[in-house]
Amino acid sequence: MTRIDFHTNVGDSLLYACRLARKAYLAGQPIVVLADAARLRAFDERLWTFSPLEFVPHCMAGQPLAERTPVVLATDLEAAPHHRVLLNLGATVPAQFARFERLLEVVGNAEDELLAGRERYRFYRDRGYALNNYKQGA
Repeated sequence: MTRIDFHTNVGDSLLYACRLARKAYLAGQPIVVLADAARLRAFDERLWTFSPLEFVPHCMAGQPLAERTPVVLATDLEAAPHHRVLLNLGATVPAQFARFERLLEVVGNAEDELLAGRERYRFYRDRGYALNNYKQGA
């Protein structure tokens, strides 16, 4: 069964997601980041700028190097080259999340993110998934 971790009260969800992607990369855990195209563009830009002295190798799903790239950005999980860790930056439950060993849900402080996060939490809970919660800050 997929392990599901909720990271809540994170403030800037894209910055926090960059840190999670870096952590997975440094741990040798391939990760797929799922979101709509506009959010993925913003995340891609943040990966280049969030830590000036570090590089987190990443590319879009479907590109020739995606199978060998540790961080893959995707709008559709059908193109995901690996299924170890999924980082969901979307507002909805990913249709194919159960293919992954681990799912990371990041919930920022914006009202729309909180409402969508609560809906996803209920979805997983109601289906019997054990949920791990990591509430940041106060």
